[in-house]
This record gives sequence, structure tokens and C-alpha cells, in this order.
Amino acid sequence: MRRSASEKMELIRIVEESELGVKRTLQELGISRSTFYHWYKRYAQEGFEGLTPRVPDRKSFWNKIPDKQRQEVVEIALEMTELSPRELACHITDNHEWFISESSVYRILRKRGLITSPAWIVMQAADEFKDKTSRINQQWQTDFTYLKIIGWGWYYLTTVMDDYSRYIITWELCTNMESSDAKRVLGKALTKTGLETNNRPRLLSDNGSSYVSKEFKQFIIDEGMGHVRGAPYHPQTQGKIERYHRTMKNVVKLENYFYPDDLRAKLESFVNYYNNERYHESLNNVTPADVYFGRDKVLLNRRSETKTKTLKERRRKNQKVAS
Repeated sequence: MRRSASEKMELIRIVEESELGVKRTLQELGISRSTFYHWYKRYAQEGFEGLTPRVPDRKSFWNKIPDKQRQEVVEIALEMTELSPRELACHITDNHEWFISESSVYRILRKRGLITSPAWIVMQAADEFKDKTSRINQQWQTDFTYLKIIGWGWYYLTTVMDDYSRYIITWELCTNMESSDAKRVLGKALTKTGLETNNRPRLLSDNGSSYVSKEFKQFIIDEGMGHVRGAPYHPQTQGKIERYHRTMKNVVKLENYFYPDDLRAKLESFVNYYNNERYHESLNNVTPADVYFGRDKVLLNRRSETKTKTLKERRRKNQKVAS
């Protein structure tokens, strides 16, 4: 089976993050160790570009990127240093109205010495929830995680995420991790979305004490929601919100916090960035807000049109030069 560079990259991420060990993980994925290590060696040496299928050398390149656009890629990358090659490619297509692929961005930046080694945030849950959602507000995920405030101790962040779009509906920094906290935050999400009682989502959570209590079960019944819980000792079932918490902590925990309000302000800033600015690879490189509010199809169509227009113009110019 011939896999794309993105598929190989995703499999590398799964193996690197898996707690099962390389051999067992590869067995579960149905990939031979020799094949995986061949990919991994090329990835370590050449980055994402090394994962692209090998093609014969060509004497002419109708899709050669103009020098002006190459320089523009470098200038944008130097200005927006927090963006990965994938995010830069999407940003350029969306905001500068010409198309460039992720691999081309990576190749240009690597040649300029702006990427010295593969720089990827490697976080991936091992498995997916078997009953995949097909629309927004069909299922929500919720979970607690903890963050430390110096001099105050541990605080608990509880979040409600829409499973389909990965949009963060609401969150709260709590001093406890009780059923009352879980009920309060979930109630805020229901109020914010304004969903009718007969159109409430099911809730996916772990088996924490706050979610298995009689008090919380009764709350779920009263609100007309369903409730499913992940298998014990298997956090991958809640993989989306688990991964969100890891991504959030990679940013938020870069600083120390001495007051709860400082941490809340940082969390608010990150949630806004995650919902509205961060291109999500599993959502076809649109933001969770784009999917949740139904803007994704228009945006993807516009990208397709931009790509077609760019490649047509690039072909015309390169063929003119070649002749």
C-alpha cells in the first residue's frame, strides 16, 4: 500500500507517542518494523520532505515556484516564527491569495537554514473512539486536568469540547474536582449553545469520581443528555480532549503563575487562539471555529480555487520561460 507523506507522518507520531512500545504498536497498525524504520530514518535526515514518495528527475518543472514567492515565504516565516511549515502554507493560501504546499514551505525554509531539524509537536492518541461523530453537538468530551499556581497549590481545569469540530465550548479553572464543578461547567456549555432539550448531545468522559457519582448521573438525566464513559485505564478513548490538554500545557506551562487570575488570562488567550487561529491538521487545516460555525466548506472551496488559479498561472509563466 502506497502511503502519502502526511499518512507516514501521522503513523510516526502514533508510534512515538504510544505507550505500548514500538514493536507492539507496529503490530497493531499492521506495519513492518523495517518499513517503519526506513521512513523514520528518512524523516530524521530530511524531515517531512524525506517522507514524500520518490519520483524520477524531470528536465523541466512547470510548477517551479517564482523567486519572489520563495522570498515571501521566508519573510512570512521570519515574521510568524510560531507557525509550522504546515500552518505557514495554510496562512499564505488564506491570506496572500496564492497556493504553496507544506512540503514546499519546508524545503524553502530548510534551504535557508531556518529549519535545522524536524520540528513537529508529536502528540497523538493511540486509538479513536469507535462511534465517530458526523455533526457538531452530537457528542461532547469533557475532562479535568491540573495546573499549579505557586503559593496557591493545584488548580483543576475542566473543559467541554465538541467532539466533531474540536471546538472548546467552555472551560473553568476550579479549586476542586467535584461533581458540582463538572455539573456547573457542563451547564454553562448547555446555556451557551442554547440547544433544545430534545437535541442535547451525549457526553463522553472518563471514570473519574466526579462523573460516576449519583449526583452527576441525575444531572445528565434531568438535562436530557446521554453519557458514555471510556474504558478504565484507557485515556485514548478521550483522545481528542487529552491531546488538547497536552497541546495547551505545552504553551501554558512555559510560564510560572503566582495568581489564579494570571493563569485564567493565559488560558483564555490560548483557548481563543486554539478555537479561532490554530490550523488543525485533522480538520483539513481549518480552525475548530470554522467547523463549529459551518465556515469550513466555504474556506476549503476558496483554497481549492486559489490552488487551481496559482498552478495555472505558474504553469503559464514557466512554459513561457522554457520556450
